[in-house]
Amino acid sequence: MEADQISQTESLFEAPPLAEQERMIEALLFASAEPLSLRQIEDRLPHGSDVSEAMTLLRKRYTGRGVAVVKVGDAWAFRTAPDLGFLMQKERVETRKLSRAAIETLAIIAYHQPVSRAEIEEIRGVSVSRGTVDLLMELDWIKLGRRRMTPGRPVTFVVTQMFLDHFGLETPRDLPGIRELRDSGLLDNRPPPGMMPGIVGDNADQGEDWDAVVDDGDQEEMFE
Repeated sequence: MEADQISQTESLFEAPPLAEQERMIEALLFASAEPLSLRQIEDRLPHGSDVSEAMTLLRKRYTGRGVAVVKVGDAWAFRTAPDLGFLMQKERVETRKLSRAAIETLAIIAYHQPVSRAEIEEIRGVSVSRGTVDLLMELDWIKLGRRRMTPGRPVTFVVTQMFLDHFGLETPRDLPGIRELRDSGLLDNRPPPGMMPGIVGDNADQGEDWDAVVDDGDQEEMFE
């Protein structure tokens, strides 16, 4: 009986036209401080709205404009068009650089996730301080993943949607490979002394060494 009453109630209201749904999504994305998933948008729109179709129309409408509707992980947000990013350079706030330990730890998590603290230490060859992990979590660039089904059930770490958004990535699979980093001049071809080589995950070229990813201090530009 209750289900019938709900169905009758919902049927009294028609979904607004697609153009109006598009305007509603536009307003939500504009006002939100964080990217919104389709589920979050659907929960706020009137019953019966076709969020996917309205989102498609909205993306088309902003094609070629100064701002674009972009996908960040599983969510959507307004972002400045990539070719106009130079206009914002003078307004960027200069922040302190991450330490080399933080950069190496973040890079390992990004390329090897999900990865445990022990696995990070094995790759780096040195222990990972709690302060380094806490800093990356405070920045909301990493978060706890699932526990390993191994003795002790250690926790793992993965990168967050905030990390993807900061570096303009849709998924971790969009991270540049080692050859791309070297070609762009961000990495030196010479491995730093005393580091153990290790193959980087799916994004690395076969036979390329992990130690290049954590090269000298010039690589800090990747994570500023």
